[in-house]
Amino acid sequence: MPRTMLESWHDFFTLVGASAATLVGLMFVAASVGTGLFAGEKEIGLRTFLSPTVVAFGVVLASCVVGVLPSPNSIVPAALISGIGLLGLVYSALIWRRMVRNGLVRKIDLEDRIWYAIAPALAYVALTVSGVAFALASEAAAALLAAGICLLLLAGIRNAWDMTTWAVLRRPG
Repeated sequence: MPRTMLESWHDFFTLVGASAATLVGLMFVAASVGTGLFAGEKEIGLRTFLSPTVVAFGVVLASCVVGVLPSPNSIVPAALISGIGLLGLVYSALIWRRMVRNGLVRKIDLEDRIWYAIAPALAYVALTVSGVAFALASEAAAALLAAGICLLLLAGIRNAWDMTTWAVLRRPG
């Protein structure tokens, strides 16, 4: 991505990337605090709900790092963003498959299916398309990348809060 395409987005990527890094750290703290809640038969919940939230924050961080990379051309950053998006799509498909295989799709409500599976998948599509748009030097590329990043960040925050309230309501004593 030529610097001219992303110069005005530098502060956005810096702020959002720092936020994502902080949220990844907080997820590790939350996982440590809730260790007893995810033992035994609830381990599938850990892998299906907690891990994708950490991955979403990690993808936001990685995308923001690519957004501030100094690069004289658009090929490498465009390929990185598209690759991140494609890997995210594959990961989302694996999470959806796990939800179906373990009967979680029927057990969780529509809101959770949307925020844990559909919204991240849409964000990963946006990242993939934005990488292609950067390679084509489209003016919409940075805005599309920002939209995908923001959707992932919002989904991650919503899901982290959902898991926190779930854990608090099930905490013994």
